[in-house]
Amino acid sequence: MRVYLLFLTLFFCSLSFAQNSISGIVTDSNNQPIPGANIKIVGDTSGAITNLDGSFTLQSSKKPPFVIEVSSIGFTSQKISVSSASQKISVKLLDEENKLDEIVVSASRTPERVLESPVTIERMGIAEIKKTASPSFYDGLENMKEVQMNTSSMSFKSINTRGFASVANTRFMQLVDGMDNSSPLLNFVLGNLIGLSEIDVQSVELLPGASSALYGANAFNGILFMSSKSPFTSQGITGYAKFGQTSQKAAGTNDYIDYGFRMAKAFNKYIAGKANFTYMRGTEWHAVNYDDKTRQGIDRNTINYDGINVYGDEVATNIKGVGQALAAQNLIPVSAVNLLPNTNVSRTGYNEVDLTDNKVSNTKIDLSLHVRPFGDEKLEVIVQSKFGYGNTVYQGANRYYLNNFFMQQHKIEFKGKNFFLRGYTTTEDGGQSYDMLFTGININRKWKDDRTWFGQYAGAYIQSTLGGLTPEQSHARARATADTGRLIPGTDAFKNAFNQVINDPSVLTGSKLVDNSRIYHSDANYNLKDLVKFAEIQVGGSYRQYELNSFGRIYTDASGPILYDEYGVYTQIMKKLMDDRLKLTGSMRYDKAQNFDGNYSPRVSAVYSGGQNKNHNFRGSFQTGFRNPTTQDQYIGFNVGSAILLGSAPDNLTRYVETLPIATAVGQGFAGGNSVTINGTRAYENSYTASSVIAFAAAGNPALLTKTNADLVKPEEVKAFEIGYRSFINKTSIDINGYYNIYNNFIGNLNVITPLYGAALDGGGLTNPEGLKALHALQNGNTRTFQLYTNTKLEIKSLGFGIGLSRKVYKDFEIGANYNFAEFEFDQSKDPSFEAGFNTPKHRIKASIGNEKLFPNFGFNVSGRWNSEYLWQSSFADGTIAAATVIDAQLNYLIPSLKSTLKIGASNIGGKEYGQVLGAGLIGQQYFASWTINP
Repeated sequence: MRVYLLFLTLFFCSLSFAQNSISGIVTDSNNQPIPGANIKIVGDTSGAITNLDGSFTLQSSKKPPFVIEVSSIGFTSQKISVSSASQKISVKLLDEENKLDEIVVSASRTPERVLESPVTIERMGIAEIKKTASPSFYDGLENMKEVQMNTSSMSFKSINTRGFASVANTRFMQLVDGMDNSSPLLNFVLGNLIGLSEIDVQSVELLPGASSALYGANAFNGILFMSSKSPFTSQGITGYAKFGQTSQKAAGTNDYIDYGFRMAKAFNKYIAGKANFTYMRGTEWHAVNYDDKTRQGIDRNTINYDGINVYGDEVATNIKGVGQALAAQNLIPVSAVNLLPNTNVSRTGYNEVDLTDNKVSNTKIDLSLHVRPFGDEKLEVIVQSKFGYGNTVYQGANRYYLNNFFMQQHKIEFKGKNFFLRGYTTTEDGGQSYDMLFTGININRKWKDDRTWFGQYAGAYIQSTLGGLTPEQSHARARATADTGRLIPGTDAFKNAFNQVINDPSVLTGSKLVDNSRIYHSDANYNLKDLVKFAEIQVGGSYRQYELNSFGRIYTDASGPILYDEYGVYTQIMKKLMDDRLKLTGSMRYDKAQNFDGNYSPRVSAVYSGGQNKNHNFRGSFQTGFRNPTTQDQYIGFNVGSAILLGSAPDNLTRYVETLPIATAVGQGFAGGNSVTINGTRAYENSYTASSVIAFAAAGNPALLTKTNADLVKPEEVKAFEIGYRSFINKTSIDINGYYNIYNNFIGNLNVITPLYGAALDGGGLTNPEGLKALHALQNGNTRTFQLYTNTKLEIKSLGFGIGLSRKVYKDFEIGANYNFAEFEFDQSKDPSFEAGFNTPKHRIKASIGNEKLFPNFGFNVSGRWNSEYLWQSSFADGTIAAATVIDAQLNYLIPSLKSTLKIGASNIGGKEYGQVLGAGLIGQQYFASWTINP
């Protein structure tokens, strides 16, 4: 705390140190400013970066005369002599089409040209952020080649590459200034909730595909690196403000605001600091999909309706069974039972739009103190804190409103030319978050318990039938009778019940999500290139500990936090041969998680630069990757209404204990009492696959029943092959890649149904007394449904290819286009209960055209994308995502006198609303105007 107080004192009081300051502007041949250009004193570490208006201020303890070097991607570098601090610097850089000469670090953990990267890599910098036509830079990532975005909420977008996409994307890693900003509880990234402000972004690098060899288990399907600006090189106060509107049929037209500021100062060559603040607020895309979850074409007038965005209607029972229970209690005549149909009836649910305030917001604060003890980059110590707070909707097995959800990260890092050592912790607080499904269920139960409601339904149905009404009319009369006095959204009675439910953490009576989980992480890397000359060798490692603490609400941690740790070490060697035309790289990583055997992840790659100017670059790589089961896969014990999500760690299975009532008097006789207590081992060892139970229910044939034969979850593995070609030919940038992945032990979900008594046996076990008991339990609803985490024994394969082209055409118009193809192979008939969840369109096309120099200070950009329809599979709902075409556009105008930029933009112009996640709201149009100031 004292460090931060010192930092704030230094920052806001602006204590001065002896500095020499020079300033200037960098433009292109058309006198247009060049943002993001690098200015560095030759022979010294002092540097600066130009703002959006091309201006810069460079501070150094070195006195003139000296020489500065000015460089920017796409332009030739220039060296300028500086004779005095008062000299006004004006630099004009000439165009040079060398985008593939951009320097990236992520692919090999060492600086290298994009052209020489051994794997596919995409990059977004300051200039690209300025051009993006999307409402935010994070939204703009969707226009990158290989990227697929899954939108669960306006502020919660999940990035995926190369298939097997989901909102809860545990196969994709996102690092912000070296910190994994995934949720400790959920094990995946919540979009940009605790990410970067767009005015603090230095660069974004994307590695699609397996990256486990260098980055560990979670980088199984891709990794995104977001790096912020250094206060040593990017100083001053920058601010932006956006105002706009969102438009959606279901939600109407609503205001949208987004603003923020950045303050950074290098007090001298030893110490610098910065602070960022951003705030966004809008109205959520309303989720109003009222199709039945499992039966296409079924509407809410159906007696056993379970709507996708309707909650509370998940509670259903066999109405004839209700009549039998009433008759056993002498509440109705036995003869009346035969008037009831042998069918399930569900309670009346509440629409999602009635269970949230449909508001979305995000506040981010980022503070950092940077110290260079020797006054240069030989050693820099960074102390950083990030805070993210807001409201959003997350979709997993259910839909969850993350209300006042809070995450924070604190880091200390030591880095130099050839090394880094960092440690950080991530903590989260669920705030007033709640599960919308249990909100609907328990508001209903607060008004009228299930037994009373179904009893009234059965009684009214019998009376209506005796009165001569048709079955359809009798069902309608029965529902109206049972719903008499139902709590109506908007009334005080409903609001009171709603507030009681969302503040109660028990799933029996409430829906609140409780969470105070943490991650402790450290990692290090050392490059031996100054010590070893024959090749470039790196070594490194990482350690992580999870502290799961949901107080028994989500994990089986009611008696105290669950601790779980994992570690990994790696090495890499890189060698250039044949006059630096051939670059060979080999990597090896070993990872060990607490509950599993260790895994090795090797990677080998080769890049060959052909042609006289080495501008034809061919690459190939092979690597094995793996993914440890997440903490959810191992330790969850979460009641989602329709099932219990149950992690498969052995101690988790014994820790999960539940006592369940037996439905009928006959069933009580089979079970030996009115209730039975089971634990999680029963789900794995004594259950039927849900698909076989569904088949049995439809055909009435016990021979269709299949006993579950699922192993405890273990790490999944991938063998990844990739080839590619990059070049710059006749002013056209070309990037072609293809990949082929083979997955083994692929982790997925398996739904099973456990009889509360008897033994689950193949074919129903009709000759076995225990098998007959289990069959009786199925027939009388004495069961518990579990969703297990396990591995398929089948091999899954995926393949794809992509091509990206960009070129400057007439004058300064720049066009770009890319295409991606993706598909997977999995024989569903051999494992009918397993869902792979590829969730990826086979075809995706993206294109853009823009000109940042159309007129003096005036530019524009238009981007469009299209995807084919595809199957969506998830634990929430399965269905088809329709094909979509989306066009975004923006106009920007630079006002040099005000050192600011105006931008007007719109997303999904004129297009119809589209979805990316089945169950989430359809995405409408968004219009905005922004003003960015760069003094």
